[in-house]
Amino acid sequence: MVSLTIVTGNQHKLSELNAILDGLVVLHPVNLDLHEIQGTVEEITREKCRLAAETTGGPVLVEDSALEMHALNGLPGPYVKAFVDSIGNDGLCKLLASFSDNTAEAVCTLGYSPRPGAEPILFQGRLLGRIVPARGVSAFGWEPIFEHGGETLAEMDVDKKNRLSHRFKAAQKLSEWLQRNEMT
Repeated sequence: MVSLTIVTGNQHKLSELNAILDGLVVLHPVNLDLHEIQGTVEEITREKCRLAAETTGGPVLVEDSALEMHALNGLPGPYVKAFVDSIGNDGLCKLLASFSDNTAEAVCTLGYSPRPGAEPILFQGRLLGRIVPARGVSAFGWEPIFEHGGETLAEMDVDKKNRLSHRFKAAQKLSEWLQRNEMT
């Protein structure tokens, strides 16, 4: 069994990843306040992973989530938390009100680094859906407005969500990689 430090202060994210990885990896959370650069979700995750590996000594896992609205050319993207904090889910819905396209992608990018100085490896999962008025309750900010298959992520049964979500898809790629590669 592989043991990894995961940089997160979000217990819900940790629980979800533990359920998805199902014992393949033992995750040890550490809550670090890492500086985040401006950029794409991939650039942000890669840099956050580098900083985390330097701080913890590696091996380390980081996660970054994004919400890309197609009508807004991918905004708010990796800055969705700031958008939710400032305008809320209702505000995000209002941003799309004048557009006919309400499709969006939920994006989870996991970054893994075995040690300081190693180039981070990224594992990304995407889930296509659409933005709708809020339904359901979730520990994750924008899940009540992201609908896939007729249900918002907040309305879904946890097991169902953990078998199809953007986080599941990224964690599945990480899991497959870990099973094929030694942790060096």
